[in-house]
Amino acid sequence: MARKPMTGAVRMAFEADSLRIAIADILPLHHVGTAVKKSRKYTQIAASVRYVGIIEPPVVARDKSDPGKFLLLEGHLRVEILKEMGETSVICLIAIDDEAYTYNKRVNRLATIQEHRMILKAIEAGVPEERIAKALDVDVGSIRRKRILLDGICPEAVELLKDKHVPLQSFGELKKMLPVRQVEAAHLMVAMNKYSHNYARSLVGATPASELVEANKPKRVAGLSDDQIALMELESSKLDREFRLIEQSYGADHLDVVVVTGFLERLLGNARVLRYLTQNYPELLMEFQKIAASGKAAA
Repeated sequence: MARKPMTGAVRMAFEADSLRIAIADILPLHHVGTAVKKSRKYTQIAASVRYVGIIEPPVVARDKSDPGKFLLLEGHLRVEILKEMGETSVICLIAIDDEAYTYNKRVNRLATIQEHRMILKAIEAGVPEERIAKALDVDVGSIRRKRILLDGICPEAVELLKDKHVPLQSFGELKKMLPVRQVEAAHLMVAMNKYSHNYARSLVGATPASELVEANKPKRVAGLSDDQIALMELESSKLDREFRLIEQSYGADHLDVVVVTGFLERLLGNARVLRYLTQNYPELLMEFQKIAASGKAAA
């Protein structure tokens, strides 16, 4: 099928320039209650704003009914904290669309590796570890552990996990594996959408000694015998082979599903075909409808 050429320019989501706006001219879309202000999240953001400043500008849209005023789409906590600090203005991004849900539903909380890189960047800029710890409302030891988070992790595994919320302890387990096995383990974590410390430990337990950093050290997994560990290694090897086979054919299989579901949607949109199937093949029609519906759900 020939693809239609794209026409027209890409529509920008934000105005080209940010703008410093008086907080009095920013109209929040919801109230920040007392319970929220007592939460740990609010305390952490407040500490970050006080010690580091605003890193991610609030998002506002121009109020069409009142020129000079702005609707606050995202950043209610940051703006509330600035008000409590006595600030009178803040630099904002100006959204062209005024639908608040568009932004709030797409906010990605800082992933573990992203936080690590932010900490390194702050340290390189000369920010003391103690100040970073206060900004994030954590102890200095936590900052130091996060600073060396990726020491011993191969770049390929880092790339796979860069936007995932992986516990610090799970990275400690990955460091016990050789680079090739780290990549395999990261692939399995992503495929299973499991990043917990216990799952990472189970991957180490299922790793042959030859693929561990300390290959000569006897492998011990709490609660498991040597026979059970050997069985885990065998099952893990089989799972990895099956995963790679599925991975190789996934693209083609997915394309086939898209084509088939698209064809069935058009077929069922034809009134004559639908009437014929209803009268002569109701069971087949039901299956076609299920397939078409599953394709819509996947999209």
